Amino acid sequence: MAGAQTGGGYLRAMRLERGTDPDEYPFSLPAVQYLGQAGGLTLAPGVTFFVGENGSGKSTLVEAMAVAAGMNPEGGSQNYRFTTRSTESVLGEHLVLSWSPRKPRSRFFLRAESYYNVATETEALGPEQLAVFGGVSPHQRSHGESFVDLMRHRFYPNGLYLLDEPEAALSPRACMAVLAMLSDLVAQQCQLVISTHSPILLALPGATIYEISETGDINTVTYDEALPVRLTRDFLADPNRYLRHLVDRD
Repeated sequence: MAGAQTGGGYLRAMRLERGTDPDEYPFSLPAVQYLGQAGGLTLAPGVTFFVGENGSGKSTLVEAMAVAAGMNPEGGSQNYRFTTRSTESVLGEHLVLSWSPRKPRSRFFLRAESYYNVATETEALGPEQLAVFGGVSPHQRSHGESFVDLMRHRFYPNGLYLLDEPEAALSPRACMAVLAMLSDLVAQQCQLVISTHSPILLALPGATIYEISETGDINTVTYDEALPVRLTRDFLADPNRYLRHLVDRD
């Protein structure tokens, strides 16, 4: 998509630490092996998207970036330090981030699958922390509404924000609202790294889109080339062509 981004540019690149064993998980994942072979990936100063099929490794990479940047693996800022169930890989301990001289004012990791745990911890931290979230507990809002509230109240200018499949809780209309918020955040010198399946979010002008292939290769693609966009367009153009193969049992 056309359009220029400025953004914060706090993270310039990431690379895999030398000496990892490619036969051990998570270093055996094709996407992680590619990261090592390619010498790393550069990150856009505004928004970088990761797309790919389930299991391709996009969420693993974003989670590892969050850990390497000092954020809580289950979500939250560097000030959140709780563990409900430790499921993160050790990749974050072996990921080397290249920082610019400018440091972000704030950091936050939004992980859709464990945001309930972040909401519970936010309540436990007391009224001052709830005030940061607009004064309302995320548990008192719908899942999608709490995501939008978080971005509206907690994503400050000059921040670094990592999001793992935020569309999981969002309606199409809410995705459009978040798309507009992403544009505003970039204008406020924020940098965001997002894994997603949403063709709506991917439409953000000027964003960099990395697609992870089935073999683990990570390549830059255009909006029209991105897998979620191509599949969604094809399905909507002729649902029956897909349905004949998916649900026709005769």
